[in-house]
Amino acid sequence: MGVTGEGSAQRNRLIELDVVRAVALVGVCVLNYHGYLIHRGASYPPDGFVERLVDPWRGPLSTRFAAVFVTVAGMGIALLTARAVAARDQARVRELRWTLLRRGVLLYVGGFLLNWVWSGTILVYYGAMFVIAAALFTWRDRWLALIGATAAVAAAAINWWVIDRRGNGHDVQWLVSGPTHDAHSPRDELLRLFVRGTHPLLPWLAFLCLGIAIGRRLPFTALRRARLVSIGLPLAAVGYLLSAALGVHPGLRSTHPFDRGLLYTVTALGTTMVVVPLVGWLAERTRSSRVTLALADTGRTTLTLYVGHALVFNLVVDWLGWVAPGGVGNSLLLALCYWLLAVVFSVEWHRRFRHGPLEWVYRKFSE
Repeated sequence: MGVTGEGSAQRNRLIELDVVRAVALVGVCVLNYHGYLIHRGASYPPDGFVERLVDPWRGPLSTRFAAVFVTVAGMGIALLTARAVAARDQARVRELRWTLLRRGVLLYVGGFLLNWVWSGTILVYYGAMFVIAAALFTWRDRWLALIGATAAVAAAAINWWVIDRRGNGHDVQWLVSGPTHDAHSPRDELLRLFVRGTHPLLPWLAFLCLGIAIGRRLPFTALRRARLVSIGLPLAAVGYLLSAALGVHPGLRSTHPFDRGLLYTVTALGTTMVVVPLVGWLAERTRSSRVTLALADTGRTTLTLYVGHALVFNLVVDWLGWVAPGGVGNSLLLALCYWLLAVVFSVEWHRRFRHGPLEWVYRKFSE
């Protein structure tokens, strides 16, 4: 969600981040609606191209939009803290640490409450990442790379250990209870945050670290965009090729997000490094168009719209029964209707107010 709070001048100059957020949230909305309708009884497993494409658990787009979100959050953190870090202003650095801590706690608590009606929400993990970012934003790139790599390798190691233990007949449910597992103790909550949840810190810290590192290089020049794409494309391609070629256990060569394998993280990092600069480039090229400006307004309202998409789903599906579980067409139509309303709401809101409703509360809490 667009919750890092970079200044107005920066948003105007870097419209690309808002547009990338908006595009990413469209994808999150589509996959979430499809997944939750499947939980309500829609047909699964997928049997057609579109169904396989938007499969929220094993499809090629699964969690990739969320990975873009986390990366852009890291970029926003880099923008927010860049001046204080460059000036080595220790007083301002301390202020920013407390700002990120407060924002992380608010997101965590808000996500904890939202989880009652929208199980598996990313806001809980988002909040935890902001708390960790309060310590990370002053660290050099090489340390960020080490932390990101450690998170990815640790997730893969846990995945390997689980596969090995299961293969030898041992029970590992205590570690890998599904993403809907309710925490009943501090240990359960930590395991949910780091290992078993929908967006656990292992390996999702890798996306946050990537975002902080590349956010330090904003605004992107043409050369920087080209470098990101030239790294991201081979990274994703090699990851998918290895997944197809390696003769090991399917769980170890998986690119599916809930297997937590190393190749998942590698391919998701690669696609993110392609999508962020390319969508940003298109936004900069068309920054005066009505579509781009509307998307930018939408991208500045993503916290409100993310919570809204959960509440709207519960209203029209669970309470009113206007949408019934069915084929993927139901999910796409519901997502389209919500996003048309969301864009109109965002544009009209920003004509009158500087911040979205929940964005205003969020900023007031963290000032």
